[in-house]
Formats: sequence, structure tokens, C-alpha cells
Amino acid sequence: MGQGWTEGRRRLVLASGLGAVAALGQAPLGFWWATLAALAGLVWLLSRVPDARGAFLTGLFAGAGHFALALNWIVEPFLIDIARHGWMAPFAVVLLSFGLGLFWAGAAALARLTAQPALGFVCCFVALEWLRGVLFTGFPWAMAGHVWIGTPVDQLAALAGPSALSLLTLLAAALPVLWRGRGGLATAALLLALAWGFGVWRLAQPLPAPREAVVRLVQPNAAQSLKWDQALADEFLDRLLDMTAGAPPADLTLWPETAVPYMLEYAPSVAGMVTAASGGRPVAVGIQREEAGRFYNSIRVLEGEREETARYDKAHLVPFGEYIPLGDLAYQWFGLRAFAAQAGATYSAGPGVRVLDLGRFGKVLPLICYEAIFPREVNAMPERADWMLQATNDAWFGIWTGPFQHFAQARLRAVEQGLPLIRVANTGVTAVIDARGRVVEALPFGTMAALDARVPGALPPTPYSRRGDGPLLLLLAGLGLLAMFRRWPAAH
Repeated sequence: MGQGWTEGRRRLVLASGLGAVAALGQAPLGFWWATLAALAGLVWLLSRVPDARGAFLTGLFAGAGHFALALNWIVEPFLIDIARHGWMAPFAVVLLSFGLGLFWAGAAALARLTAQPALGFVCCFVALEWLRGVLFTGFPWAMAGHVWIGTPVDQLAALAGPSALSLLTLLAAALPVLWRGRGGLATAALLLALAWGFGVWRLAQPLPAPREAVVRLVQPNAAQSLKWDQALADEFLDRLLDMTAGAPPADLTLWPETAVPYMLEYAPSVAGMVTAASGGRPVAVGIQREEAGRFYNSIRVLEGEREETARYDKAHLVPFGEYIPLGDLAYQWFGLRAFAAQAGATYSAGPGVRVLDLGRFGKVLPLICYEAIFPREVNAMPERADWMLQATNDAWFGIWTGPFQHFAQARLRAVEQGLPLIRVANTGVTAVIDARGRVVEALPFGTMAALDARVPGALPPTPYSRRGDGPLLLLLAGLGLLAMFRRWPAAH
């Protein structure tokens, strides 16, 4: 019993290490080869586990190791106000890592029910990862397939979405175990070569011409710990106004999420200051707003003398960041309030995904902050947009990993939809992304600056934008049936 217990502990330590190495493929490092090697090691390790309980624990610790490293930025919001929230940071890391690790654990345990556990693990892993993006409002961050963002392989997302990238990753990692000997390794290499070649071909195809209008992206670089300091409110607003008024004038100016430290309902003169700075040209302003006692995280387009011509209220809010379950009662009874809500205890959700018609600037799909990480919701736009706008405040995520992982996921939405994306962030990454996910122009991270650019042209609807996740889920079901009922003899 003692030897078995020691073996079990060693296996869990090894699983944690493999999970952490697999996280090295996530932005900003992008070591996709490390992810492949680590996942191959995990599949091999699971093939040597004697029972379902051991498989569950092995998957759990592998997932915990992965998410502890990949999501290390989760501590950053708790450090903004250390005296008030700092004590929560260790609990957040442990609970989130092991909570998300349950999806890996479930895949490992369910795979034991199949005739071919290695293939079963591939199918269960990808299916549960997809489910992770849906359950409890969803959190599809640090998916296995995200390691390909920025390489030609990410172009597969235009065909079948981000889960197709995860399926490719898991298949390539599992094939050497599923088909032992040189055959499995050669097949995995061929699979990756075909995906890479398709991406190179697709990236070589021409793009439509960019739109004529000049768009200005404003990055004010307001530190999160100072962003809502009343003594600095005028300084931060002046930064935005000065860059908006810079010569030559832009046709459309974009400000980040919650860029304005005031609300127009209580400081109506601010709207006039904004349109005066732009010379009456439209400015898409990230700002909080109040209506009937409810507060919203919004984008409001101001132009002319100070008229509001378009508005979007964020619909998918961050749990505990922008709202607390039972928000009003939680605030009244326990004093709990969401981190990001500066007015009231929580934000209220807007009515849902919508496309704004900005006239000569085209039809725009607005996305506020982490709304851009949800491919299914972007895919649910009520009509096809000409381009996407993400206004965000990534100062919450620190300076090391979080902002760059968030940026990478935004790039993938452009690939999936065949639409350009303009991303304007408080501290960065502020960038122009073309319809195949390539960065056209970007501002240096952590600087106060503005960027004038033209919106790249849009492509026709992609297969993923037309069909969503359905084809991929059908493929997973077919592979799952194959794993359930067919045992393949191992090659030697």
C-alpha cells in the first residue's frame, strides 16, 4: 500500500508539471511545441493509470497545474486594493485552478469507459472544453487550441471555430500513444503539416481594400489603481481630449472601456467637451451610464453638438467583477460589490448582442472587454457587421500575461468571422487586426498614445460564421463512437 501511495503521489506531481508545461503555449510565450509535448506526456501517463479514480485525480492535478500557470494574472485584480482584497488572491488561484481542472479530470475519467482510452480522452477533453465556454456563463480562456494563435494553423478556426484547433492539438498529442511506434509520430507530424500548409495558403490570398475613413484609437494608459481617483479625474479626461483633438483630425475616434471617469447623467458638460475636441466628428466613448437606478458599462457614440447617435450596453458581464449573484441583496446584507462597478453595487446587463449602424463608417459589432472571448456569442450577431470593435480596460490584468492572452483571443474572433477587428485598450494592447487575424498596426504596450489607421476590408462569411460549432460537435460525436466500440491493436 505504501508503494502504491508513493507512486500515486509521484504521478500527481508529474501530472501537475505536465499541465504547467502545457500552459507555455499560451500567450505571450506561444511555445506550442511545449504544449504538444506535455499533452502527449499526459496521454501517456493516463494510459498507465490503473483505474478511473486514478485517472480522475491525474487529470485534476494536470488541469490545476495548467490553469495555475496560464491564469496567473487572476491575482492582479485583488492587488489593485491590497488592503481590501489582497487576502482573497491565494484562494482565487487555488479555487479557479482546481475548479477548471475538473474539466480535465472529467475527460480523463470518462475516457476510461471507452474501448480506446487515448482517443476517448481526445474526444472528452475537447467536448468538455467546449462545455467550459458555456456553463455558469462560460469561461473559454486558455483553451488548448489557443496555442496556435498567431501561427498559420489558426486559420482552421475559419472553418470550424476554436474547438477545431483544440481537436487538432489533442489528436497530434495522442497519436503517438494511440498508434505506438513511428506510425503515430509520423501521422501526427503529417496532420500538423497539412494544417500549417492550409494556413499558409489562406494567408496568401488577397484581402479587400480598407475603408477610406481614418479611425483614431486612443490609449490613455491610466493605471487601474489611480483610474477612479477623483483628484486625477480631470487629468485622465484631458489626456483623452488632447489626443482626440490632435491634428490632422480623424473621421472617427475610439476610446477604451470606462475611459471617462464621469457619467453624462451627472456631468452633462462632458459630452460637449468630447464633441468639441473632435470637431463634431463621432467619438465612441467607453463610459458608465445610469438609467432608472440601474448602472451599465456602455459604449456611447457622441457627435455634432453633443448628440448621442448610437449606444451599446455590455450584455455579458464578468461574474464578481461586474456583478455579484443576488447583487442588490448581497450588497445590502453583506456589503459585497463587484470589483469593476464604480457606481452602485453591480452593473446591469444590456439586452444582448447588437450591431450598430455608423453610417459611412459601416456596421459595427461592439464588444466590451471579455465579451470578445466568446465565439458563440460573436457568431450570434443579428446581422453581419462590416467590422468589430473591442473596447477594453486590460489594466485589471497586470502587465505580464493577461492582456496578451485577451488580445490573442480577440485576434481569433477575426479569423473565425472573416471580419477585421479594431481593439482599443486603456493600457494596451491597442491594435488593428485584419480579417485573417493578423496585426496590421499596434501601439506599444503601457504607453499613452494614439494611432490613426484605416479599417481593413472584410471577407465573405466564413464556414464557421455560417454553421457555428455544429459540424465540429458532430465530428466529435463520430470519433467518440469510434473510441467507444473499436479497440485498435497497437503498432510496433
